[in-house]
Amino acid sequence: MRKLAALTFQTLDGVIQSPGTPEEDPSGGFRQGGWASSYWDKVMPQVKQEAMSEPYDILLGRKTYEIFAAYWPHVDENTSVAAILNNSKKYVVTSTLDKLEWKNSVRISGDIKKEISKLKEQEGPLLQIHGSGLLIQELKDLIDEFRLWTFPIVVGKGKRLFEQDMPPSCFRLEKAEVLPCGVIMSIYQTRNLHKP
Repeated sequence: MRKLAALTFQTLDGVIQSPGTPEEDPSGGFRQGGWASSYWDKVMPQVKQEAMSEPYDILLGRKTYEIFAAYWPHVDENTSVAAILNNSKKYVVTSTLDKLEWKNSVRISGDIKKEISKLKEQEGPLLQIHGSGLLIQELKDLIDEFRLWTFPIVVGKGKRLFEQDMPPSCFRLEKAEVLPCGVIMSIYQTRNLHKP
């Protein structure tokens, strides 16, 4: 059986919406997109080391898949992040995309929790969700680990990692590190509040 981890960038007030560019996800009138972009050069080496150094399969929602697939296949694979993402197996949760152009991409539809549970039961590397906030919300009961990068920014309105319907939960901090730029990496293992 393999674990499911969520790799997420969030603001100090918990917003995960559109960290890279304003165009990523302006839904709900969100105008603060791109809030993390000035930190990429300082943060990505740590992300690569802590969350991308060992083999893993990627789990993506449709919107994140479309953003990644429009960018990463066109980046020189001499950059290790591009090579990692392009060559990893990608499971894409979608009911609308029939054809997936990005190599090593597999479509998942139907009962998403059931399908992801089946993937977790298989032998293979870690399954890691990148971005895909709606998918994280849907799979919150199946996630074994949160790999969070919290940026010293407050944006107010926006989609949050833990929305109001998140059940009471308890997490065990496995690792934490503060970068000189003020971004905090924290890796948490999940556990049920009533089963510490």
